[in-house]
Amino acid sequence: MNILILGSGGREHAFTYKLSQSKKLDTIFVAPGNAGTAEIATNVAINPTDFDAVKKVVLDNNITMVVVGPEAPLVEGVHDFFLADDALKSIPVIGPKKDGALLEGSKDFSKQFMEKHNIPTAKYKSFTQKTLTEGYAFLETLQPPFVLKADGLAAGKGVLILDNIDEAKAELKEMLTNQKFGAASATVVIEEFLKGIELSVFVLTDGKSYKVLPSAKDYKRIGEGDTGLNTGGMGAISPVPFADNAFLTKVEERIIKPTVDGLQKDGIDYRGFIFIGLMNVAGDPFVIEYNVRMGDPETEVVLPRIASDLLELFEGVANQNLNEKSFEVIAQTATTVMLVSGGYPEAYEKGKQISGVEFVEDSIVFHAGTKLENDTVVTNGGRVMAITSFGDTIQEALQKSYKNIDKISFEKMNFRKDIGFDLQ
Repeated sequence: MNILILGSGGREHAFTYKLSQSKKLDTIFVAPGNAGTAEIATNVAINPTDFDAVKKVVLDNNITMVVVGPEAPLVEGVHDFFLADDALKSIPVIGPKKDGALLEGSKDFSKQFMEKHNIPTAKYKSFTQKTLTEGYAFLETLQPPFVLKADGLAAGKGVLILDNIDEAKAELKEMLTNQKFGAASATVVIEEFLKGIELSVFVLTDGKSYKVLPSAKDYKRIGEGDTGLNTGGMGAISPVPFADNAFLTKVEERIIKPTVDGLQKDGIDYRGFIFIGLMNVAGDPFVIEYNVRMGDPETEVVLPRIASDLLELFEGVANQNLNEKSFEVIAQTATTVMLVSGGYPEAYEKGKQISGVEFVEDSIVFHAGTKLENDTVVTNGGRVMAITSFGDTIQEALQKSYKNIDKISFEKMNFRKDIGFDLQ
């Protein structure tokens, strides 16, 4: 089989790494990819949301399956584009169509979906510029902190958590009236704050049956002890120690089954990943958000723990016989630590030469924001590399990652030294 992976980050490198282990694979193309995917696949310099360019790559290279990494092509309808084109419609796309992608593309839609199918989540209401005054009144009914979410995609920046009601009202006005997050905040969801500890559960579904992938926890803040600005993710741990069998059974019964069943009841033919962001509130799971693709850097700890052939599982998704596919998970813990550019998540410089990767032993290096420049690997983003390791304990796995990080360097390299600090 010839596979095309859309995307350029650590998640896509992890997909490339895992799929390249399949006996069924012939070649992998990654669009646009990075310096890491270039080592084990063929990069194609196109934008994943340029569907005509994607079509050309697919037809020119006899692609037999497309795996979509990021959310933007899904929300913009890449799967629908394939189904509407006679030359493409027989080629399976791993990722939902536009109607299913609304679970991530619209916070309001996803909250309505949860309410309709009795899926536990924080109480909420949605507001527009016309109902700003009602929004102020709803804030008055809540206890701080106040959670404001832009309805649409805002590159991970559309969620505000505020302790002061006057500040919350001012930010609500900024979002609705002054388009703080552009069109994404034309509608704003206000919801009650859930107090607990976060984790993520990942599901692969063919629209009828599903496989529950390993749980993971990521660390979003730039600073030690979860302080400072939010990032795309500074590291991750899998499995999550507190997500024991009893808790995961609750997740499956109360959240996963009603989600998959709800999609079927609503006539949404959903084939791909469902990322369920959860809050463990005193032992009970509540949904914070859905994403319609794998997370990053969680993918870098979840995929390496899957012992089964990922391409075989994807065939099960495409053919709707996923329930017939064997699925095994490696018991060991996987941890990943993200190396980031100095200044990230604010302004940072690109083009810094990366050295020492060839000396890494007993860890997997997943490239994120890198590229090849005159045969040299240089930085090309805020999050540069994820260093993933296995161990019998979190401490053992982290020790390997940090030991190997000592061998890698680029100018102003930064990373968190306390990934997993709250789980040990």
